[in-house]
Amino acid sequence: MSMPKESVPVSETLITVRSPELDSFGHVNHATFLNYLEHARYEALEAAGFPWSTLDEQGWQIFVVRIEVDYMREASRGDRLLVKTWSDGFRRTVMKLSQIIVSEDNPEILITRALVSVAWIGPDHRPMRVPVEVRTGLTDRHGL
Repeated sequence: MSMPKESVPVSETLITVRSPELDSFGHVNHATFLNYLEHARYEALEAAGFPWSTLDEQGWQIFVVRIEVDYMREASRGDRLLVKTWSDGFRRTVMKLSQIIVSEDNPEILITRALVSVAWIGPDHRPMRVPVEVRTGLTDRHGL
C-alpha cells in the first residue's frame, strides 16, 4: 500500500464521524471504516465519469474480492476524515484501488489504509474485462 504516483489522480471524500458509528469505547467501529472506504470508492468512480446510473445502464457490477486494511489510529465522534482513493493497477477483470483515511485537519495523521481488489461483472453475471474507459478515467489526471 503505497502512495500514488504523481501522474495518478486522487479522489477525496470527506466524512464526518457520527455517534451511531462508534463502538463501546467511543471510537469508530472497525467495520464502519469499511463503509467509509466503500462510499469513497463509488465517489471516485463517479468523479471518473462512472456514477451508479452508468453502471446500471451498462449492466456492470463491481464486487470486492479482497481487501487488506491496516488500522493505524482511532477516530471519534465529530472527527472530519478525508478518504483518498486512487488506482493502484489493473489485471484483466480486476482493478486494485489504494485508499487512505487521514484527518482533514492534519493530513499527516494516517488513520487507516487499505488495498482493495475489485472484480468487474458484466450483464451476463460473469467476470468481464475492466472497461478501457474506466481504466482511463481512473488513471488520467483529467478523469478525477
